[in-house]
Amino acid sequence: MDAWLTDARDRIAETTGVDPTSLALDDDTVGDILELAKVAAHESGERTNAPLVCYLAGLAAGRSGADAADVVDAASARRSD
Repeated sequence: MDAWLTDARDRIAETTGVDPTSLALDDDTVGDILELAKVAAHESGERTNAPLVCYLAGLAAGRSGADAADVVDAASARRSD
């Protein structure tokens, strides 16, 4: 993570009482999240959906313990109807 993101992560961890190392982002997760943001912005036609769907995916992964990549895949999937 770059310095700005690391600093933001550390402030979030301090505010929430979460261990900052548990909020580390590996390269695969970063790629998955950025891909989700791209899909949301382009396919929904609303750029504002990108951060919102990423937030929802993060909430779901955090609350369920599901693998982030699986949550991102589910959020990115196109509806068949």
